[in-house]
Amino acid sequence: MALTMDSQIHNGSGLQDEHITNLLLFGFLQNCSNHNFHKELEVLQCELPELAPLGHLHQELQIDGNFSSRVLADEADSEHQEEIIQDIARQLAQIGDSLDREIHPALVQDLVAQFLNGNLSEEEKRKCLTNAIKAILQTYPKDMEQEKIMLTLTMLLAKKVVSHSPSLLRDVFCTTVNFINQNLRSCVRNLLRNNMD
Repeated sequence: MALTMDSQIHNGSGLQDEHITNLLLFGFLQNCSNHNFHKELEVLQCELPELAPLGHLHQELQIDGNFSSRVLADEADSEHQEEIIQDIARQLAQIGDSLDREIHPALVQDLVAQFLNGNLSEEEKRKCLTNAIKAILQTYPKDMEQEKIMLTLTMLLAKKVVSHSPSLLRDVFCTTVNFINQNLRSCVRNLLRNNMD
């Protein structure tokens, strides 16, 4: 099963990685306790085609001819993969809930202010997110699984920013997905691989 996963994740377009990260972050946000952005999540799910079920995405891509048919999993495999992503999201949300108090409110407020600054580019927003995550990571023991903790804290930080200011959901969501795909892609792949075995 891990071999199949590899062939799907390594397609040239990178669409699979982005789709998986979208589903993972969305599932994490849905499963976190104490959040006040249910309505915004529903709107985001309608607005972003990447949050459509994998099977529908595969059908659309097959029609467009932009995706190699040998890479496409059948509908059952797609549903199985989505279930695994949702399970991982639930597990990470539980870890996130236990770490919630570790994030200093002033750090969250600074990040909210930076995201509200309409003059910042996407790259500058990612740098702000990176700096906030580095600041949080300094308080964690080095013997913890650094990548998994970093992934969890990244998504938790997104949740806390959006809880503070729900109108930022789409912006924070996109920046966080880009950050994860640039910095933590191997961690996401390993989590999927380990759960699919």
